[in-house]
Amino acid sequence: MGAHPLPLRPDGFGEIQPTPPELVNRSLPTRDFLPPPTSTTYTAKIAGVPDAVLKRSTWQAACPVSSADLRYVTLSFWGFDHRTHTGELLVHKDAAPAVVKAFSELYAQQFPIEEMRITSPAELNAPPTGDGNNTSAFVCRPMRGQKSWSAHAYGLAVDVNPFCNPYTKGDLVVPELASAYVDRARVRPGMVTAGGPVVRAFAGVGWQWGGAWTSPVDRMHFTANGE
Repeated sequence: MGAHPLPLRPDGFGEIQPTPPELVNRSLPTRDFLPPPTSTTYTAKIAGVPDAVLKRSTWQAACPVSSADLRYVTLSFWGFDHRTHTGELLVHKDAAPAVVKAFSELYAQQFPIEEMRITSPAELNAPPTGDGNNTSAFVCRPMRGQKSWSAHAYGLAVDVNPFCNPYTKGDLVVPELASAYVDRARVRPGMVTAGGPVVRAFAGVGWQWGGAWTSPVDRMHFTANGE
C-alpha cells in the first residue's frame, strides 16, 4: 500500500481512479506499530507527548496549537483480523477524555479499524496514492482545498477508516481510489453509517459527524468544534 503515486489533478489531488478489485471489500490485517494488548479488556492512557513522538509527528512551531496542549493517547482497538491492537493518537488535551470514551464504545462493539498511528511529515508531504486507511487525529494541515487550518491541526478531530468512509465534494473522492465506498447502500465492515455505532459513540461525547454535511460530505470525519 502507498507504493504507487497517482497522477495529479489541477487542484493538487490525485486522479480519481477505479477502486482496485482487492480493495472493493477492504479487510486487511493490522500491522502492529505498538505492542498489542495483553488482554481483551479495553485499555487507554492519556499522557504528555514524549519528545520522540512529537518529532515523528507533523507538529511544528507554526501549527495553531502548542505541543504542551496536545496529549498522546494510546488505546485498544479491534482490527479487521479480529484481533486486538494498540493504537496511538495525538489529540488536544481538552478532547482526550472524549476520544478515549468514544473509542471505548467502538471497542465494545468490536468495530474494526485497520490502522491507528500518528501521521508523519513524510506521509503528509508525499504524493497521493489514494489508498490510505489510517485512523488519525492531529495532523498539522489546512482544510482540504483551503488555506485556513483544519480541526485536525488543533487536535480536535478524528478520521475513522478513511478508505471505507471517503470524503466527497463534486467529482473529488478522497482517498482517490475509494470510489467503491461512495455507495453507502453496500454496507461493509469498517463503514460509518448514520445511526451506527461510530456516529452514536461520538455523538455521545458531543462531537459532530462530517457524513451529515451536504457539501463536502466527510464520512470519515468527527469533530469537536464543528469544522
